[in-house]
Amino acid sequence: MEQRQGIFEGDDPVAIARRWMAEAEATEVNDPNAMQLATVDAQGRPNVRTVLLKEIEQDAFVFYTNYDSVKGEELQSSGYAAFVLHWKTLGRQVRVRGQVTREDGPQADAYYASRALGSRIGAHASLQSQPLDGRATLEERVKNLTDSLGDAPPRPANWGGFRITPFEVELWANGEFRLHDRFRWTRTSGEAPWDAVRLYP
Repeated sequence: MEQRQGIFEGDDPVAIARRWMAEAEATEVNDPNAMQLATVDAQGRPNVRTVLLKEIEQDAFVFYTNYDSVKGEELQSSGYAAFVLHWKTLGRQVRVRGQVTREDGPQADAYYASRALGSRIGAHASLQSQPLDGRATLEERVKNLTDSLGDAPPRPANWGGFRITPFEVELWANGEFRLHDRFRWTRTSGEAPWDAVRLYP
């Protein structure tokens, strides 16, 4: 195996992804942490949507959502997910496949408390993914909950984090004439060492 250098240097793909994210935060105009999250329903049919990655931990990726939403239900049902981060300004991409667990303890409480008040109220008001008969209904729910919950609403029981612990990470960098650089890391378990291989573009 060739020695990886430059932007691909290192044996831990999560650490490299964290480094790339820090670079993207300085170059991307909007939402450098926007990721396209893929799930499957009970029939194995795929779903994808954009969510915001909130933390890259030492060994996992964390985002937050409504547990009763379609994505929340699909994540909890299958226990697996995939996502991609793409940064046009850097010409780089991170693809991840991993196992999903809930983060609904103090870490979720702390992140919820850090959000703007309107977003905290919104987490209570939105019956995410459910049919809505009109915008006015949502706005009325927001108003009523703002009045009843005040300035310190608690985190809703059905709202919190998901942690994706990867078993596969692919890092991609744009190359001239579509001769891109691609490396894929895989491991058999969360405790196992990573095995890296270069892929044809």
